[in-house]
Amino acid sequence: MLRIHAYDQDRLVSVAENISVEHQLPVADPAAAAPAVIWYDLITPTSEEERLVGERLGIAVPTIDEMEDIELSARLYQEDGAEFMTMTVLTRPDAGNPHKVPVTFIVKGSVLVTVRHAEPRPFDAFLARARKANGTGYHSANGEMIMTGLIESTIDRMADTLERLGNDIDQISREVFEAKADKSNKKTRDLQELIRAIGQKGEFITIVRESLVSVARVVAYYGSLDGVDRKLSKEMRQRLKLLQRDATSLGDHSAFLSGKINFLLDATLGLINLEQNQIIKIFSVASVVFLPPTLVASIYGMNFKYQPELEWHYGYHFAIVFMIFSMVMPYLYFRRKGWL
Repeated sequence: MLRIHAYDQDRLVSVAENISVEHQLPVADPAAAAPAVIWYDLITPTSEEERLVGERLGIAVPTIDEMEDIELSARLYQEDGAEFMTMTVLTRPDAGNPHKVPVTFIVKGSVLVTVRHAEPRPFDAFLARARKANGTGYHSANGEMIMTGLIESTIDRMADTLERLGNDIDQISREVFEAKADKSNKKTRDLQELIRAIGQKGEFITIVRESLVSVARVVAYYGSLDGVDRKLSKEMRQRLKLLQRDATSLGDHSAFLSGKINFLLDATLGLINLEQNQIIKIFSVASVVFLPPTLVASIYGMNFKYQPELEWHYGYHFAIVFMIFSMVMPYLYFRRKGWL
């Protein structure tokens, strides 16, 4: 899908959508009567759509395989007079199975091209806001301003995601340290479920941190071009500084949450070990408690001919009382020592 947007007075307007190969792309001509095109949005594009945009702007639109390359030189580079910047964006954070997808920003002159093979919600949120009067926050707009608006919307989305993750982790923390169950096996099963939940949140935070790192790299790279390859306005430099600061602060917060996740994982594993040790201790004490009466029963179970107690009238009762006494005494001793 190919969506084409222009900036008309104080809002973003849609010029065309789903352009086919037979159609002619709108011309980005500021002198024309129609508003100038400033944003080509390629969503899971076909090869023909990539070719159309590439021919119009004189660039080579990267493929999905090129976008997924993790080398820094393949994600941040200049080519054909344009800046190519690829960052990782979080998708479907509310669905419980978040994914990361690459999104490429291509800035050439005053025009922005975005290439994405998913539809992250920050893009829709920014577009809905930019279509309103003064929705972009700029008195005039060009491609780089649209890019910073999209990155800002992405950061806001990740901030909301981290806030929700923090609340979920706090709930898990309460369940870990306030877990009470009548039966030990039920409590162990509950802790095992908590370990699974902790693992899911830990993977979630890892994806968010990776996305934040990629955002910070894109912002730092574009800011480094100021005065070298292109002249940035004062407003743009300020906006980039704010984005860099926000990405850094969110990265620090995600690191804090990651540390808390590791602490909860260690605490949960420790509680499971304590439960298992408690069970082993009970079996150990039980074996020690029943050892003396077993010894007594073994002695009086021997079949020697000359055994004085065999002729006692109360010999059986004496043996039973003796076994009970030998069992109660170790039990009381363990209770007094606090081992039970």
